[in-house]
Amino acid sequence: MNDADPLAERNARAHQYSQEGRGDLAIPLFEEVLADRVRVLGTDHPDTLASRNNLAGAYWSAGRVGEAIPLFEEVLAERVRVLGPDHPDTLASRNNLAYAYQAAGRLDEAIPLFEEVLADRVRVLGPDHPHTLTSRNNLAYAYYAAGRLDEAIPLYEQVLADSVRVLGPDHPHTLTSRNNLAYAYQAAGRLGEAIALYEQVLADCVRVLGADHPHALASRGSLAGAYESAGRLDEAITLYEGVLADTRRVLGADHPSTLASRRNLEAARRARESGSASAPGVAEE
Repeated sequence: MNDADPLAERNARAHQYSQEGRGDLAIPLFEEVLADRVRVLGTDHPDTLASRNNLAGAYWSAGRVGEAIPLFEEVLAERVRVLGPDHPDTLASRNNLAYAYQAAGRLDEAIPLFEEVLADRVRVLGPDHPHTLTSRNNLAYAYYAAGRLDEAIPLYEQVLADSVRVLGPDHPHTLTSRNNLAYAYQAAGRLGEAIALYEQVLADCVRVLGADHPHALASRGSLAGAYESAGRLDEAITLYEGVLADTRRVLGADHPSTLASRRNLEAARRARESGSASAPGVAEE
């Protein structure tokens, strides 16, 4: 006797397609699952709300932000009504909507929402909960995207300190936090601090994840970009050459990271030939 839930199976298959970046297959399946859950379970059932959120996320991943945002707004309103404003799923919906606003360039709406989510997660989950750390990082990035570096950098510094204390220095989220802080330092023109941090991130990624891990390859590219911004073009080019060779070997010649590595290397070579270094910025990834 087969007790498998066909709706659950289709939902799992849609998630798999979404993770593989196959939105053309994931979206129709998520739409079917949502319609069936509305019919079978009703509009307010938690699984129906989850399906609506999944479909919004699939739209967002496919770049269909104009369709994702109204759906995220609907999910948030329904979860507040059905589950309450402090339910973890409601907090997640508020965070998702803020992400969608940010992706649409609506930072004036995204930032207050990220601030609200952070305050709520501190109050409901506590300051050291992983979701709270994520919210603090999200808000820091929104400040960064809005050019509010004076607010982004202290928040990134706090996220890094908290991640080291709560998760440990080698946790992937800690490595990401260290990298994010280096980006912010670089954007602020604090290249000495950025380079030291990028060098530490690279060493940690190689040690923890391995030299061929995509994050380690990206870290090498980021460090090369910082060297380039600092006028250390010979070091940057050597590093870019190694990154290009390794991304081609590990990811393939046509992978977006390989193509970006090639463009970064070509730009650094042109800068050396013209006798100029890049303005402070970040390498393309």
